[in-house]
Amino acid sequence: MTGIRTATSTSTAPEVAPAAADRQAGPAALTWPLAQLRRVQKVQRARKVQRVRSGRRVRRLPVLRGYVWLYLAWSLLPVVLAILFSFNSGSSVSEWQGFSLRWYVGDPYYSVLHDPALHEAVVQTLRLAVLTTVVAIPIGVLFAIGVHRWRSRQASAWTFLMLLAFVMPELIFGVGIFLLLTNLLTFVRLGTTAQFLALVAWNISWPAIIVRARLQSIGGDYEEAAMDLGASSIGAIRRVLLPMLFPAIFASTVLVFAGVIDDFVIVDLLSSNAQSQPMSVIIYTLGAHGGSAAAPALNALATVMFVMSIVTVAIGWAIYRRLTRGEQRRAGGLPLGPLTGA
Repeated sequence: MTGIRTATSTSTAPEVAPAAADRQAGPAALTWPLAQLRRVQKVQRARKVQRVRSGRRVRRLPVLRGYVWLYLAWSLLPVVLAILFSFNSGSSVSEWQGFSLRWYVGDPYYSVLHDPALHEAVVQTLRLAVLTTVVAIPIGVLFAIGVHRWRSRQASAWTFLMLLAFVMPELIFGVGIFLLLTNLLTFVRLGTTAQFLALVAWNISWPAIIVRARLQSIGGDYEEAAMDLGASSIGAIRRVLLPMLFPAIFASTVLVFAGVIDDFVIVDLLSSNAQSQPMSVIIYTLGAHGGSAAAPALNALATVMFVMSIVTVAIGWAIYRRLTRGEQRRAGGLPLGPLTGA
């Protein structure tokens, strides 16, 4: 019995000893992470107090608040007036005569729905916006990926040309494309085709720059890990890289689509007839030469154009926030430096 008790106590000793050691070393082992956590919380509280104090200092400056409200009134008041009088029942743009949808769908001759020129302008704008977005986004994304992987002086030169096209005045670009198509590439006629090609060339820089910046932030570790696990280079791009680039691609899509809707210089220079004039050109042409009779319908057309741009940007912003919600949570969490000692 003594031998049995001795063996039992001997066999259970190694199991009890680590637990006892853990209980004894537990508080000491937790001291360092708890201290670091308290340090992080203290830094976050200090930053929060600093933000609150800075916000109070800004709110106490009435000059800045007045400047902001003055700017908003100066920039938005004309737009609000144009939208308001687009719902006017009469043809006056200075006297309110009652609410009506006459200039949108009611008038059988001059409304946006029934006037052939205004109706075709809306269709032409949507046509150019959709076609340009569908073609420019894939080209810009591929360009960004290719330049990002191309490590040479030629890649730097192509990046410089891309940035140069991004900052070049649109008038210079439009005149250059016009001279190119009318003197060298004469088989491309002015109109929808010329406008489409020029808009694609002009808007490629948006996805190229935005996706390139996203590639710089991602790095190459995820793609290399996928290839280490057996994925091919194309499979790594399709299964790993493109899903991570999707927020940047979507943001580029919204910017290109909204930019084409608002474009004026390129489409005006390359339009051939009334059928190839989008909303911006029609608004300018009829507003400058159409007289006061066309003003209410032009207000309605401008409102349609404004709503299309705002809705596009709002939907894009909402979807982008949803796509990057995980990254925002990670960015807003506890900093890893104090916890890791970095």
